[in-house]
Amino acid sequence: MLSNGTFLGNRYEIIEKIGSGGMSDVYRAKDHSLGRDVAIKVLKSDFAQDSSFVTKFRAEAQSAAALEHPNIVNIYDVGSEDGLYYIVMEYIEGITLKQYIAKKGRLGYNEALSIAIQMARGIEAAHNKGIVHQDIKPQNIIISKEGKVKVTDFGIARAANSNTIHAGSMGSVHYVSPEQARNGFVSYASDIYSLGIVMYEMVTGRVPFDGDTPVAIAIQHIQSQMTPPEEIVPGLPIAVSRIIEKCTMKSPERRYASASELLVDLKRAMVNPDEDFVVIPNGASDLDKTRVISKSEQDEIKRRSFFKEDDTDPVPETDRDSENNDDAPVNSRMDKAVTIMGIAAAVVIVIIILFFVGSIFDIFHFGGKSKSDSSTEKTVVEVPDLEGFSVSQAKAALKEKGLEFAKAGEESSDDVDKGDITRTDPEAGTKVEPGSTVQVYISSGKGDISVPSVIGDSEEEAKATLEAAGFDVETRSDYSDSVEKGKVMIQTPEADTKGKEGDTVTITISLGTETIDVPDVTNKSQSAAQSTLENSGLSAGSISEEPSDTVKKGNVISSNPAAGTKVNKGAKVNLVISTGKATYSYSDEVDVMNSDTYDSNYVVLTDANGNKVKSWTITEATDISASGITTSTGTLTYYSDSSESEKLGSQAVSFSAE
Repeated sequence: MLSNGTFLGNRYEIIEKIGSGGMSDVYRAKDHSLGRDVAIKVLKSDFAQDSSFVTKFRAEAQSAAALEHPNIVNIYDVGSEDGLYYIVMEYIEGITLKQYIAKKGRLGYNEALSIAIQMARGIEAAHNKGIVHQDIKPQNIIISKEGKVKVTDFGIARAANSNTIHAGSMGSVHYVSPEQARNGFVSYASDIYSLGIVMYEMVTGRVPFDGDTPVAIAIQHIQSQMTPPEEIVPGLPIAVSRIIEKCTMKSPERRYASASELLVDLKRAMVNPDEDFVVIPNGASDLDKTRVISKSEQDEIKRRSFFKEDDTDPVPETDRDSENNDDAPVNSRMDKAVTIMGIAAAVVIVIIILFFVGSIFDIFHFGGKSKSDSSTEKTVVEVPDLEGFSVSQAKAALKEKGLEFAKAGEESSDDVDKGDITRTDPEAGTKVEPGSTVQVYISSGKGDISVPSVIGDSEEEAKATLEAAGFDVETRSDYSDSVEKGKVMIQTPEADTKGKEGDTVTITISLGTETIDVPDVTNKSQSAAQSTLENSGLSAGSISEEPSDTVKKGNVISSNPAAGTKVNKGAKVNLVISTGKATYSYSDEVDVMNSDTYDSNYVVLTDANGNKVKSWTITEATDISASGITTSTGTLTYYSDSSESEKLGSQAVSFSAE
């Protein structure tokens, strides 16, 4: 285990361990060259000494590095140092789909479809590069904080080529395809099966097959039919249920032929979930029927060592002498079946030979015409299948058959390009006389599709839904007092409006309630302050008055909330208006100071600023008073006479508000 602070390649600083599997440990690290966080998968020391494991580990990097797609975790670098082998990958801040399902219990079908679409896009990109993942499971699906879905861990992926991928194919037992469980041919269809199991778990909250041992679960994948998801979740739309059913057919030939084909149905289900449009090919094989697993097969499954817990990297199985275990004993019923089939084939061959000889010598008629009557039979031709043909190609094909071309009209088609042939009348395969006219219908392009409702969805959810339905998306934003920030508040066109694929739907994302900085209205007149507030999207609240020595009468002393405070648009701001300077009054009884010496005193009252307010000459105890004073405190000073040349004493006084 690497300790925090360790450097790899003089570039990647280990920050913390974030996961561990059967073959490797995963760390979050800092890429000091590019200044970004990365994930580093380091091969465990137990396997680093094994050259075959090292080769496999490097092959993982080489195959996965070729994949670059928004729905796949990118590979940045691969290296080795002091016996350590590592791969540097994109670090995604988020949770696995397994954790997300556990958190929510089960997902709504719309959300499940949106996630499945993104998964399928990533798998499609891998398949286009010839890579089969082989271990699709919720633990290998990461949902970022932004809602982006990414497929990760191509640790068991191998380039799919003309060679059979067989023994050594790995996968997690709850999601493994029947062919993987049987150690058979693994193809793109194996990933589609696993994706179907993941979809099942998303909409139901549980996997379809479970058991006490990996072997028991593997056998269920091979021979057991899963409980239909609509029985677990009543009301599950039929399109969702049928897509899951087609993905998880036991026979690979009956599944979706490609991830691209699956994407078409997933997108269609987003728009029309209650429409039964999923087509599952006929021709069920033994794989699609419940059957008994032979003892030799059970022994083979038990012998395989790759089935590990779903949250760990699988460990490759040991080598075996035969890819398909062809030398295993066949049960007696199979022996009987082979013998009977051989006898039946011989009988058929004898009948064919007898019929051939009889026809040559005109021995058998069987109610029909003899060779001598053949000249009287009418010549007929078969109407060719012209779907998808251009007009010129259709005309040439009909002319070759000796048939006439006639345009019947136009009709919309979701499957046939505009200007090409959709169908014929008579329909393809009908036998007609040479020279007959075939009415041909021409595609006018895709038909109208309904705009899904995305009001209240997050921006990511809305985009996924609309894009899946075939629309382009334009995003705007605006403030809203009623719609949560980050949610769609308006969509144009509205839901259920008809449109064409490729049309643009504009969504407006809520910025939440608009906030405004309270403007500074101090020293403004009351009317001017109210106008300023209204122009800013606010309004005046309560009005109160108080005197002010500094603010002119009638002007604003202060506001609440204060200037610069952020408030919601439309909020009320309370104002305090000046009544002008405050005035005070003073009254008291004074007496002659130093009466033994002086018969009278000259008394002077001044305000706090030293301004004379009033004066009195007193000869005995006298009541004095003054009003209109502009300060709250002052001084009372005693003099021997009015010349104020001889100060006898003074005292501080407080005035009363008038």
